[in-house]
Amino acid sequence: MSGHSKWHTIKHKKGAADAKRGKVFTRVIKELTVAARSGGGDPDMNPRLRTIIAEAKSVNMPADNIKRAIQRGTGELPGVSYDEITYEGYGPGGAALIIETLTDNKNRTVGEMRHTLGKYGGNLAAENSVAWMFDRKGYIVVEKAKADEDTLMAAALEAGADDLRDDGDSWEILSTPESFQKILEAVKALGIEPGAAELAFLPQNYVKLEGKPAQQMVKLMEAIEEHDDTKKVWSNADIEEKEIEASLA
Repeated sequence: MSGHSKWHTIKHKKGAADAKRGKVFTRVIKELTVAARSGGGDPDMNPRLRTIIAEAKSVNMPADNIKRAIQRGTGELPGVSYDEITYEGYGPGGAALIIETLTDNKNRTVGEMRHTLGKYGGNLAAENSVAWMFDRKGYIVVEKAKADEDTLMAAALEAGADDLRDDGDSWEILSTPESFQKILEAVKALGIEPGAAELAFLPQNYVKLEGKPAQQMVKLMEAIEEHDDTKKVWSNADIEEKEIEASLA
């Protein structure tokens, strides 16, 4: 498990936030609104919006909800304006955190993030204090049962991927942010629906956590994930399966 203990594995073990449909809908609606505001409401001309619409459909969001969220972003309908803010911090044992948020109240969000981090043995850090430990990458996960390795690799590399990694039960496709959308479309053209597809902050190195710090870190990550303003959270914590199970007890 040591090589496969990234947060997406922890979420799978805990059945965490993304299984909660209301939470997913709230986040996706915010993302649709922000994407439409920044790049326009036409998905054919706005790759970011196109990706989020696909995610909305994958969680069975009604078409009317998608349309209204986009119209609020373009100004066709009145609505709340959200800001994208990224926070950096440290968790138990010195593990680094990057927290992406969508908020309509910056002061509220920063205060609540600071409180949550402190509650589980972490702290909020200054801008750029931990970002240098991560690389911004296009990140696509495909279950091995859904794809032939050679076919997937050929399509991904032709579309501009940097690497195809073995992550146990899945393949991970890494790319530059600029190549991400083209690779995602190439994967879907094979008839494959990825398990995850996003612009990620991937750690350059991992910090091994054991015992109480590891269990605190799992609880901290889940608490941040469950916050209404959280879009994504990334960490360089390396946590064994036994610690994840202990945090459930």
